[in-house]
Amino acid sequence: MRDYKRHDRHPGASATADEQRQAAGANGQSNSQADGDDGLTGGNGVGGEAAPQAEPQPGAGGGEGGQGDAGAPDAAAELQSVRERYLRLAAEFENYRKRVERERAESWVRAQAQLAERLLEPLDDLQRIADFDPATTSATSLHEGAEMVEKKFLRALEAAGLEEIDAAGKPFDPTQHEALTTAPAESEEEDDTVAQVYRKGYRFKGVLVRPAQVVVKKHG
Repeated sequence: MRDYKRHDRHPGASATADEQRQAAGANGQSNSQADGDDGLTGGNGVGGEAAPQAEPQPGAGGGEGGQGDAGAPDAAAELQSVRERYLRLAAEFENYRKRVERERAESWVRAQAQLAERLLEPLDDLQRIADFDPATTSATSLHEGAEMVEKKFLRALEAAGLEEIDAAGKPFDPTQHEALTTAPAESEEEDDTVAQVYRKGYRFKGVLVRPAQVVVKKHG
């Protein structure tokens, strides 16, 4: 039989062949990359076309999105300013309303006090008349004293704005007169005229306080 001798490869030789193949591949790749870079920078052939530049995004700081973000704080600040101004005006109006009501009440009290002051003098005279001794005072003196008090009362009330409604012999006015009953009229011209005043009526500064109670003439 033929003996086959086993021949072992030399480790160093095998490693050297592998390193040579790897080095050759690396050199080829470097050359290809170098050629590609030259094509891009040179601008020749397909590789020479310039790469498209990226378009600016709407969300950039100088775009519309940036302006919207910057405007939001301004709108919130303006809304807060309007709200504070509204609250301030509402408070001022409430204070004004309370002040007007207080001044109106004080003015009404002062007016009532002035009227009461005017009536004090006639009241004093009325009290003096009440103190007269009926045994020593004549009816004429009492009558004259009562008339004097009446005139003083009327002057005080007229100074405050009271007006007496003149109804006797005047045409009947339902807005100023209150008809209690009717009386026959002697002629057609006297129809719907006041024949008699039962109770006087008064106006206070043009406002009806009490209508005059009257008797109205009717013809036929």
